[in-house]
Amino acid sequence: MKIAVTGTTGQVVTSLIERGTAAGHEVIAIGRPDLDLADPASVVRALSAAAPDVIVSAAAYTAVDKAESESELANAVNGAGPGAVAQAAKALGVPLIHISTDYVFDGTLDRPYVESDPTGPTGVYGASKLAGEQAVLDGHDDSAVLRVAWVYSPFGGNFVKTMLRLAADRDELGVVGDQVGNPTSALAIADGIIKVATNMVSDSSSELRGVFHMTAPGEASWADFAQAIFAASAARGGPSASVRPIGTADYPTPATRPANSRLDCGLIARVHGVTLPDWRTSLDVVMDRLQPANN
Repeated sequence: MKIAVTGTTGQVVTSLIERGTAAGHEVIAIGRPDLDLADPASVVRALSAAAPDVIVSAAAYTAVDKAESESELANAVNGAGPGAVAQAAKALGVPLIHISTDYVFDGTLDRPYVESDPTGPTGVYGASKLAGEQAVLDGHDDSAVLRVAWVYSPFGGNFVKTMLRLAADRDELGVVGDQVGNPTSALAIADGIIKVATNMVSDSSSELRGVFHMTAPGEASWADFAQAIFAASAARGGPSASVRPIGTADYPTPATRPANSRLDCGLIARVHGVTLPDWRTSLDVVMDRLQPANN
């Protein structure tokens, strides 16, 4: 299977290149300057030249707080950009998988969100990603939107690597304890994408299309996640720190984060046969990659 993915350096893109290649697929990552989501003509041109069997729309504007002051750019990249990717996929007659986020919800429910729950983003980033979802679904019937959350990996910048860096010179860290979600490895996300892509390429059933939630089983607060990271690091001889849970109000940010980011993944399990590993299992895999010398 020939997979074209938008972007070249993101956590999901890098993981997809690694996992897809290992599974025997050809993965072509396309980013700037050849493909610029803010330039729709470049998107269609670059993806058409790749001639893939399936397209994964993974490139995005991901600076959640900065988006509050760069709304025009965030909306161009996350809102209009995926519409151009959908246009290219439709012209090529191939399936499209678009990566979205838990930030499309306001986080006020007292249970995990299902796909049919009303959306209500609280910031520019979430609103721009929701606009991108709609552009994809309106632009190409042969599309699946995968909402992921709390992504980490051995690649790029993420919460796991930030915690390890801070623990290198601090004995205690204050970490938000009243936001809950599903920490999800980008490596596991990549495996899930490959399964969904395989299904869509081989089966045109409408039930395989639409919106799906795809996160790791198990939930945690950011403080819980940090404690697990430090326990795993200490077991490998790496840096560790004690965690002091703090409230969201004690760590103000320009963009409001959902208090509840938990996503119910029952639909993708039933329809696509995709169930990601528990987040603690995946964390061990990533920690083995980040601290190999101490194993």
